[in-house]
Amino acid sequence: MAAPWWHSATVYQVYPRSFRDSNGDGIGDLEGIVERLDHLVDLGVDTVWVSPFFASPQEDFGYDVSDYCGVAPEYGTLQDAERLIDEAHRRGLRVLFDLVLNHTSHQHPWFLESRSSRDNPKADWYIWRDGRGPDGKRPPNNWRSIAEITSGWQWAEERQQWYLATFLPCQPDLNWRNPEVREAMFGAVRFWLERGVDGFRLDMFGDIMKDESFADLRFRPRLVGGIPRLWDRSPIQNTEDNVELARELRAVCRGYDRVGDAVGTGPAAADRERLLIGEVFGKADELRRFLADGDGLQLVFLFDFLTFRYDPRWLVDRIVEFERAFPYPSQPTYVLENHDRTRLLDRVGGDLRKARVLAALLCTLRGVPTIYQGQEVGQGNTYIPLSQAKDPIVGTYFPWLPEGVNRRLPERLNRDEVRTPMQWDDSPTAGFCPPGVTPWLPVNEDRVTANVAAQRDDPDSLLSLYRQLLRVRRERPALHGGRLDLVPGAPKGAVAWLRSDGDERIVVAANLSDHRVEVPLGESSPEVLVATDRGVRLGVDAAPPGPRVHLPPHSAAVVDLGGAGDRAT
Repeated sequence: MAAPWWHSATVYQVYPRSFRDSNGDGIGDLEGIVERLDHLVDLGVDTVWVSPFFASPQEDFGYDVSDYCGVAPEYGTLQDAERLIDEAHRRGLRVLFDLVLNHTSHQHPWFLESRSSRDNPKADWYIWRDGRGPDGKRPPNNWRSIAEITSGWQWAEERQQWYLATFLPCQPDLNWRNPEVREAMFGAVRFWLERGVDGFRLDMFGDIMKDESFADLRFRPRLVGGIPRLWDRSPIQNTEDNVELARELRAVCRGYDRVGDAVGTGPAAADRERLLIGEVFGKADELRRFLADGDGLQLVFLFDFLTFRYDPRWLVDRIVEFERAFPYPSQPTYVLENHDRTRLLDRVGGDLRKARVLAALLCTLRGVPTIYQGQEVGQGNTYIPLSQAKDPIVGTYFPWLPEGVNRRLPERLNRDEVRTPMQWDDSPTAGFCPPGVTPWLPVNEDRVTANVAAQRDDPDSLLSLYRQLLRVRRERPALHGGRLDLVPGAPKGAVAWLRSDGDERIVVAANLSDHRVEVPLGESSPEVLVATDRGVRLGVDAAPPGPRVHLPPHSAAVVDLGGAGDRAT
């Protein structure tokens, strides 16, 4: 039986507000995405994930939804959303929409009705609780917001009760234990499935179903993904009910599999399985639960690489962990950048060589890679002072933080810095919007070199490297569907893995050190398919005999072993 289409997928994330402004208002829009779909085809991805564009007051720029079946006017119309799906399909691209299931906007009609009284038809559509203390003015428990700075509970005068808002005060959590809420939200899912969307990225999926006891959290300081956490969030995150919800959602989507027009051409065109990718946080074994033995989500993001330690031992440990937790037919889902976390180039100190090595890693490990807009040209963070931030996280939780402290943090708090306009050319507006128009966020000064136009025809550019890697990944079954085995005996500072499928064997060798290394390839007739550095070369040494790949500092190579021998040594 052939593997489903998403096994070999490459996902590209579009943040609509910052991708392309087609009408000159300084804000990206759906038509702008359509105008740049050919860039995605040229890059070599096959699936586009579009961050929220639904009707919203834009207090959290689309992650605060006020109508799941409507489109925010600044992004376009329902017809524009349908055209985006159709135009993507015409080019052989699949489309995932970003679905926020945990919460709505506090301006959603559902919430306005819910907070109006304790006995209205939607009174139980959100999570309401009486407060503690004689007057009920203390929060019901000690559950914290996502930032853990303040309480996750907000007071509503109308009801004289508290509502839970796990993320921001303007985003009240839905009560998914209410069957009417379930049906309404599944109705929104069906609405977009009927219009041809190929699946969904599921925002904060592990947070949706809360523990019914509403017991206080335990104080338990620890690091999670490099971020200090003070409280045990298990009553809020990753409950067994969330796993069951994954099964229910998969069942809804399964009713639309293989329905409608085929995507692309060839034998795979008939594969219309709808894809669910979950934003879930935790250890690998905990995340695997959401796959529900093949009946839940198909994929969950692995966020460890968003706080990547540029160290071969750390890398090997992560590969071993993820291969153990997600054995075939499960698939790891690697992420180097997204709309919430510091850009990769900044995390490696601006060293483009390291960014190129990590690009090779992303595209050759077993699993589904995800690329964030601008990553392919090496966009960096755009410094924006906290005082000028539009990100509501800053205004809600960190207005007190001195700017000098913020600039020294390894992980910047202002998400605006990674959401600045996509850089299409070196013009003052980076080709994001027409000349003379002020974009909603400032353009990075690195646009002069980190842009699509400058790199498109440069064979040594980061963009060209991504195109090469994705082409080879697409063409070679060992890279998009084969097994992965770590190659033992890699020299200090280096790591190598073997990808194999039948007789096809490909070694990926990466040098993460400041010195040149040589990685043995075993008995083979090797050919370098992709190299991140012009100094990469093949050679044969007398002792021990056999081919080797010579890697300059901070470089990587993808090497075809020619089908000879049993495996790399």
